[in-house]
Amino acid sequence: MEKIIRIHVEKLPEGLYLGTSEDVQGLVAQGRTVAETLEIARDVARKLLEAQAERKSEPLLPTIDRQFDCLLVVGG
Repeated sequence: MEKIIRIHVEKLPEGLYLGTSEDVQGLVAQGRTVAETLEIARDVARKLLEAQAERKSEPLLPTIDRQFDCLLVVGG
């Protein structure tokens, strides 16, 4: 089942992007683009959630309903 995780993305002075989340403890991802950072964050979140499920300490995250809104980043 897919879950919704809020990711905070900021551009670092070096030009890289840093993604963190208050929803999943320990989630930190860094990439050259926003898309790469989000892709890495998805992989890290999946691994962290699997590890937390094994310890029975999974965070309560909303599941995806029939519809939801999200932001789309488009380069220009």
